[in-house]
Amino acid sequence: MYKNLLVPTDGSPLSTRTANDAIKLARKLGARITVFYAAPAYHVEVYGEYIPPDLLTPREHAAAAKKTAQHYLDGIASAAAKQRVKCTGDFVISDATADAIVKAARKHKCDLIYMGSHGRTGISKLLLGSQTSKVLALARIPVLVHR
Repeated sequence: MYKNLLVPTDGSPLSTRTANDAIKLARKLGARITVFYAAPAYHVEVYGEYIPPDLLTPREHAAAAKKTAQHYLDGIASAAAKQRVKCTGDFVISDATADAIVKAARKHKCDLIYMGSHGRTGISKLLLGSQTSKVLALARIPVLVHR
């Protein structure tokens, strides 16, 4: 059936639960997972001549994004290893999260995207988060939405 599940994560509790359930499904199917994180792009919020005291340089932002991604990816990879599920990870820096997810699925030859119904930016009262809705519209492979 499915051989490689793309599991996007944003580090939220729902995303972590989704990843754990994806690992269980992958184990039952004899599949592997590719966990993926899209970090937000670098933006400077400057108001007039005010520069925030905690302003990061582009290099510092990239390093922080990589560290955050590694934290999320390592956590899921560890959970997958405990279940004896092969897991690889990838991340990009992009403001177009849904596009990045679909591109990652293509890049890693995934045959299913297994993602949460909403993440950090989702509003709990909505049925689907904006990124999930966009992935559903863009993906050419099946998308399983976990609630």
